[in-house]
Amino acid sequence: MREGGKILAAIFDGLKKQVVVGMSEIEADAWVEAEIKARGAEVTYKTPEVNFPAAICVSTNDQIVHSIPSEYRFEKGDVVSFDLVITYKGMKTDSAFTMVVGEDPKGAKKHLLSYTERSLYAGIDAIKGPVHVGDIGAAVEKVLNEGKLGIIRDLVGHGIGHKMQQPPEVPNYGKKGTGVLLVPGDTIAIEPMATLGGDTIKTEEDDGWTICTRDGSLAAHFEHTVLITENGAEILTRL
Repeated sequence: MREGGKILAAIFDGLKKQVVVGMSEIEADAWVEAEIKARGAEVTYKTPEVNFPAAICVSTNDQIVHSIPSEYRFEKGDVVSFDLVITYKGMKTDSAFTMVVGEDPKGAKKHLLSYTERSLYAGIDAIKGPVHVGDIGAAVEKVLNEGKLGIIRDLVGHGIGHKMQQPPEVPNYGKKGTGVLLVPGDTIAIEPMATLGGDTIKTEEDDGWTICTRDGSLAAHFEHTVLITENGAEILTRL
């Protein structure tokens, strides 16, 4: 998983430089798929375990997660989230980031991205060794509440390793000292999703995958695969 996490992080590092105004979601997906294969990893989303029709989820503006890449071409100021799982030597790693296309984030968009990413690291920082899932969720929730963002409660983080999604669920809210106790050696995906509006969601009926904010507000999504250690946490999906 350490090796796969480094591969995923390197792909994301390159993707951030590839995404420009005028690029289509499908072109971004094709670039990612080629990179996964070139690095000796497997396109997890296209395996029978998932049966997603693309290599990566590309969620733009009010789309939150699980969005199928389309012919849509990015415009300046679009808020775009990329969510990717790869398989390397039989093990899965999962990560996501959100960016603003063609410009540095500012105003409400900067606020959304900043607080959502900060909440991810707050959740990771809550891990000091064995930890309850509720401790992680409480730390994430605290930051998102400070930012007065909508917290997506219907979608959660999860265990990961041999399969893309394993127990336990890791919500982006919670109460300290509650929930499953994670112990050294456990690997989880922490993935806060937040909005500039409400917390209710809808799934697009035409494709059955794409999940959007019900009120049309902008959304952000940040995620890392994390290993619980004796004294803290090791982020597996960063360089």
